Amino acid sequence: MPGTRNTGLLALGGIALAALLTVIGHLEVNDDLDPWALTISDFAVSDRGGVIDIAMIVLALATVALLYGLRRTDPPRPNSGRTVELLLGAWVAGLLLAAVVPTNEPGTAMTTAAYLHRYASVVAFLALPVGGWLLARRPDLAPAARTLRTLVLLSLALAAAMIWSAYPGDRLLIGLAERLLILTEVAVLAAVAITQTRGVTPARGA
Repeated sequence: MPGTRNTGLLALGGIALAALLTVIGHLEVNDDLDPWALTISDFAVSDRGGVIDIAMIVLALATVALLYGLRRTDPPRPNSGRTVELLLGAWVAGLLLAAVVPTNEPGTAMTTAAYLHRYASVVAFLALPVGGWLLARRPDLAPAARTLRTLVLLSLALAAAMIWSAYPGDRLLIGLAERLLILTEVAVLAAVAITQTRGVTPARGA
């Protein structure tokens, strides 16, 4: 389906642009910030409205393109077909909210906005792996099913590592854990997008 290929290519372009902007955002920060000990949000808050915030918005829009392609390939069914859309929608909403609402500066007390930012991020980080696991069941994504399941399991392990670091681990290497988690979850989106670019056949009666 040409339309589906186009959404896949659009999503891949958005993912690549978001990755590039995130790297630029790390290089542009003038403060002496440690990427292994601080999260991406800690970097973003030092440059509000900067490229990292834009990167999150671009990634959210890339996911919307994927959703459009998924709907064209296999329209959602009443019972379970909309679950993936809701989960990916939660990922998109979490990204957008995290981009708009800043966290607190490193070392300062948590504000209401910071808590909102944190829990929006948590919802996004948890919604995408579950959505990815369900996507692996779709007939049109069968070529990527094993890759999706592997990435989902890896992302859940990294999410557990990040939770450990955030609480009993006294934030040990929390920045590294978060970046690996984001890389893995974005890879889930990329795997879906790549499959779409190959031109899938709409599922019938699946």
